[in-house]
Amino acid sequence: MAQQLNPKEHKMVILAEGSFGILESKAATVLVRYHTENVVAVIDSEQAGKDVSEIIEIGEGIPVLSSLAEAMELNPTMLAIGIAPPGGELPEPWIAILKEAIGHGLHVMSGLHWFLSDDPQLADLAERHNVTLWDVRKPPADLPIATCKADEVDQTVILTVGSDCRIGKMVTAIELAETARNRGVDAEFCATGQNGIMISGWGIAIDAVVSDFTAGASEEIVLEGATKACDLLIVEGQGSLVHPGYSGVTLSLLHGSMPDAIIFCHQPSRKIVARYTVPLPPVPELIRQYEMLVNPIKPAKVIGIGLNCFDLTEEEALQAVEDTERETGLPATDVIRFGADKLVDAIEKVN
Repeated sequence: MAQQLNPKEHKMVILAEGSFGILESKAATVLVRYHTENVVAVIDSEQAGKDVSEIIEIGEGIPVLSSLAEAMELNPTMLAIGIAPPGGELPEPWIAILKEAIGHGLHVMSGLHWFLSDDPQLADLAERHNVTLWDVRKPPADLPIATCKADEVDQTVILTVGSDCRIGKMVTAIELAETARNRGVDAEFCATGQNGIMISGWGIAIDAVVSDFTAGASEEIVLEGATKACDLLIVEGQGSLVHPGYSGVTLSLLHGSMPDAIIFCHQPSRKIVARYTVPLPPVPELIRQYEMLVNPIKPAKVIGIGLNCFDLTEEEALQAVEDTERETGLPATDVIRFGADKLVDAIEKVN
């Protein structure tokens, strides 16, 4: 879980060529949201000339540029790959851009399954230019299988889960930790995916771990978090129990992290699993499934709902919150629009 680069110490240009958008480039969006002061530009020739805020509603003043050559005028020190496509493969045309960046002496931060540091040409070029290639998704060696040690930590452990991928589990977890800290609670965000690691600087990308050891990796994240000076661990969830492709990592996190309580995340307007034709069950049914599957290992209840209402009007979002609270009997909020206080109130009641 060693940190190779600290993004907060760099001026960052984000590569999101042809893909910059709220859902299309999740990595780029979260970097802009949580490292705003460090991002100097986003590269996407299809939207060049716009302000970042025109596209993702945050990051006002950050330009969208057409090329790395143009971005170099802003003196960046790091190139961050801003997309995480299915399978984590690097688009072939981007290889030339990476070589150009390394040639300029830029460190490169990547969350792809395709590890830059394993490519002989890129690794040799990086060594010659004294550049670090940080593959944040590369897991540590010798991960164990889970042994239920996460139940032994003194901190309260909260896990975010969801109805689907790209539903807000990471953002909800980060906002919960930040809101708790603002209340004087020592809280630690525990990253389990590449984007979260880019924000916090530590963690393990669970989806890059061999399946036998994914629950063990989840456990290791909790144990590592417990070594920090904190009282509350907020573990970032991944995937969904009803996702045909990623349900395995979801269950591993549910069992390996051994949470004391769960926050459920959902996008009210989403009716089917993204990129599939699988219909999403009602929220109460999904909550029941999570509680049923965690129960044999360590019983934990869903205590609140984090909604992602980015595509709704203010009035529609407030109505979605009200409807969800009525349907589930649990506190609900959109943590970006309305804050995370309701959910932190619920967390503070967890023994």
